Amino acid sequence: MELNRKNSIRHTLKSIEHDGKTIDPGFDFLGFNIRSYPVGKHHSGKTGGNSKWGIESKAIGFKTLIKPSKKKILAHHEAIKEVVKANKKAPQEVLIARLNPIIRGWCNYYRTVTSRETFSSEDSILWNTLRAWTVNRKKKETPLYDALKKYFSYGKQGKWTFQTREYVLYHHTETEIKRHTLVKPESSPYDGNWTYWSKRRGTYTGTPARVAKLLKKQKGICPQCKQHFTPEDLIEVDHIIPKSKGGKDTYNNLQALHRHCHDAKSKNDYLYDWHL
Repeated sequence: MELNRKNSIRHTLKSIEHDGKTIDPGFDFLGFNIRSYPVGKHHSGKTGGNSKWGIESKAIGFKTLIKPSKKKILAHHEAIKEVVKANKKAPQEVLIARLNPIIRGWCNYYRTVTSRETFSSEDSILWNTLRAWTVNRKKKETPLYDALKKYFSYGKQGKWTFQTREYVLYHHTETEIKRHTLVKPESSPYDGNWTYWSKRRGTYTGTPARVAKLLKKQKGICPQCKQHFTPEDLIEVDHIIPKSKGGKDTYNNLQALHRHCHDAKSKNDYLYDWHL
């Protein structure tokens, strides 16, 4: 049986010939490249199993990774080069102010997929681009090292941080990779499981915004008893440092607790004050 073109591209691990052209495995979608890579059994993806029906999960010999597409990576290079070129004579802080939103926005878009190596590679290219920018500005008699030290100094990126006193260039690798969490197959935003959706999204209809944000921050766990919240639980907001002791009504000083855990903590806080 012959697979259609889309299935051939999706399920083939090696490049294929089509209409006289070499096509790489995988495909691009919305700026992402989706491709299967051959891997060992310990890293392999698995078929779906079902213990109820006696179906075992089996390794399939490859793993599907989602990465930034080559086309979008090249477009990002061009965007940075254009800004650097347009600011050849501009003050360093102006260049940093123009580059930061471009870098930060691009990284935020790709932060949920396999982008760590790409981010590292982009920082290396950025370094070379800024080095060329420095060379273009320096006087002929000025040694390159001295010129570089004028614009690069020790900072959060180490010895060669492109910065001024007030502005610091944002690096791709500063972006934390946060994997997208798949929704449980049986879950729906309308199923009433407000603890699950509040933990996942930080918001849910009918749930106080403060409670929802705290549930997401705490990953759905009560700090007092270390147990997960359930939809049936009564949840209250507690001041970690009581207001009577000078605690502030800010998120850093708030936590969501089971009602019974909140009662126990309040009692302990009172007894502690009484003994003092």
